Amino acid sequence: MSGFALLQVLVIGAVVIFSAWYAFRKLLPQTSQRLLAATAAALDRPTRPALARRIGRWLQPPAVSSGACGSGDGCSACAGCALAKDATRQTQSQPLPFRPRE
Repeated sequence: MSGFALLQVLVIGAVVIFSAWYAFRKLLPQTSQRLLAATAAALDRPTRPALARRIGRWLQPPAVSSGACGSGDGCSACAGCALAKDATRQTQSQPLPFRPRE
């Protein structure tokens, strides 16, 4: 295998792994957060080396606020509130006036 072919395999492999990770995070957000929290907790134990504990603290997912959608507590988990606001703006706009051709 030549050097170019090896580089090509590595780049395509990295793109496929990144795409699978991104799809996993977007399609299964709760599962990915749970898995990330479990991995971070396993690495951030007192018996682990300092580097593993630092990686565990870095991987720790952000704290989730107790607010639900529409509560005004700053929910940003799904961005559904922003989409709902955009939808109401679009429905409140005035229709275009009809002008017959002259």
